[in-house]
Amino acid sequence: MRALIVCTNHTDYKTKLEKTGLWLSELTHFYDELSDKEIPYDIVSPKGGRVPIDARSLKRKDNTNDKWYHNPVMKAKLENALKPEEVNAAHYQLIYFTGGHGTLWDFPENDLLQQITRQIYEGGGMVAAVCHGVSGLLNVRLSDGSLLIQDRQITGFANVEERLLGLIHEVPFLLEDELRKRNTLYRKSLIPFLPFIEVDDRLVTGQNPLSARKVGKKVMEEMVEK
Repeated sequence: MRALIVCTNHTDYKTKLEKTGLWLSELTHFYDELSDKEIPYDIVSPKGGRVPIDARSLKRKDNTNDKWYHNPVMKAKLENALKPEEVNAAHYQLIYFTGGHGTLWDFPENDLLQQITRQIYEGGGMVAAVCHGVSGLLNVRLSDGSLLIQDRQITGFANVEERLLGLIHEVPFLLEDELRKRNTLYRKSLIPFLPFIEVDDRLVTGQNPLSARKVGKKVMEEMVEK
C-alpha cells in the first residue's frame, strides 16, 4: 500500500496581507496514524515544488507537528512535492487531500488531480480529505460522468467556522455551500471546530483541522485492519 498526499501551493487571500498555505497538523496528524504501519507516501501539489505552510499553524504547541516538521524525509517531500503529471495513479491505494485556505484556489479546477482521484477510487482505492482540502473533491467525476461526491455522506469546513475566523469575504467560495450545491449529504458537528468525520464506503472526510487524526485512524481501520 502507498499513499498520495495532496497539498496546496497557494498563499494569498483576496485582500488580507497574512499568507495562507498548508495547515500543517492536517498533514502531520493524519500521517502520524499511517506511520505506525510504516506506510510509504508521496506528496503532490498542483504546481509541484515547495509547499508553503500557513504560519499560524506553526505557532501552536503541537508535539505531532514538531515530530514531523523536523523529520528529514517529510521536510524533503514538502520542499520537493511532485507535480500531478509526475504521478502514476496505479502506484497508490489511497489519496488524501490536506487543507489550509490555499486549497480553495488551486484544488477544485485541477483536472489532473481529478483524474488521479478517479483512477485511485475506481481501482478500488480510498479517497480521504479534511477541512478545506475537501474542495479537491468538488469536481471529481467518475468514468460514468457522475460526481464522486453526489448523494454521498460528506463533511468539510463549515460556513459557521469560516465566519468565526472572520474570513468569509477573503475566500473565493464557501465550501459548505459548494458541497450542498452538488447534492451531497453534507453534515457537520453541532459545535464548531470539534473533530467530526463522515464515512461513506471508500470516501472519508473530516470537517476541520482537529478532524485530521480521526480521518487517518478511520482510513487505517478500513484499509489495514479489516
